[in-house]
Amino acid sequence: MIGHKRIPSREGGVEIVVDELSTRLVRLGCQVDAYNRYGRHTAGRRFDERRGRYYNGIRLITIPTPKSSAFNAIVYSFLASLRALFGHYDVIHFHAEGPCIVIWIPKLFGIHVVATIHGLDWQRAKWGNFASDMLKLGEKLAAKYADEIIVLSQNMKEYFKETYGRDTILIPNGIDRPAIKKADLIQKEYGLERDGYILFLARIVPEKGLHYLIEAFKKLDTDKKLVIAGGTSHSDEYVKKIKAMSETDKRIIMTDFIHGQCLEELYSNAYLYVLPSDVEGMALTLLEAMSYGNCCLVSDIKENTEVTEGCAVTFQKGSVKQLGIKLDELLKDSGKVQSFKERSQDFICQKYNWDQVVKETLSLYEQK
Repeated sequence: MIGHKRIPSREGGVEIVVDELSTRLVRLGCQVDAYNRYGRHTAGRRFDERRGRYYNGIRLITIPTPKSSAFNAIVYSFLASLRALFGHYDVIHFHAEGPCIVIWIPKLFGIHVVATIHGLDWQRAKWGNFASDMLKLGEKLAAKYADEIIVLSQNMKEYFKETYGRDTILIPNGIDRPAIKKADLIQKEYGLERDGYILFLARIVPEKGLHYLIEAFKKLDTDKKLVIAGGTSHSDEYVKKIKAMSETDKRIIMTDFIHGQCLEELYSNAYLYVLPSDVEGMALTLLEAMSYGNCCLVSDIKENTEVTEGCAVTFQKGSVKQLGIKLDELLKDSGKVQSFKERSQDFICQKYNWDQVVKETLSLYEQK
């Protein structure tokens, strides 16, 4: 596995997918190596302690990478690919567009390569022109050299067909049915009670549309809090903007990165989960929110509506006004919120299943 930052971690959806996929492949008898990136920030230091160790039966190999966000993925992928040439692998699985910039290297040596495109990353606002160009190049090289390409949505499948004439395999992410937790840690840490807050849980980056949500929320007449839970990803200036917007409203709580029991409690006790994104691949946080039986309010981009179908409330992408109207309606109509809560968990857990994801992915590996 090449392309993620680190496992085990929840730094992004790619990391969760690589973790879930690799763990289940090992259970089926596969030998899996995951090429982690070396990182000097807090999360990086913690996970670098696992160098040379195994996690859930997965061998973790750490690759040195530069601090520069523009070159991080390129250098890591190049070094990981060179190291992988000596691994005697049947298959190398690349994740995300950036790492696919070197997908041709193992292909030159006759190794079966599979690429999962988690989203059209070059569209994301956090990247500058150089990084966006490199991501687009990775996408083109994946289309040209990958033996199999996995996409997460019908929208992306159509994009690859129209842009490159390339057939892809649609294998959405999976989800497990979680246990619902009472508000304990979140009550002690943040003063949060069941149904007492609206939850935004995602990376704090421009394309997630958090600025729309804060602007809309500040105009609402409600005692409920807005909880913003998520870490950053090469988006320091945007985070400063979000903090400045939030500081003027005492109802807004920023928790920073959340994991473990606290994360489970946030999902379990929210009145409403909101994902106002402009760009998505397939948001694992949305799947998770629905798996906990949340009423979800999401932007009407295809990547969101394909997931939720009729089991979530939608608003027009980028419209602060319409987002505010929908929020106000749901805050005033607890019965409507409850009706969505009652059907979201069963719907999402029946629709998406990790074991099925692994079965379909393994079938692509075996086509070599």
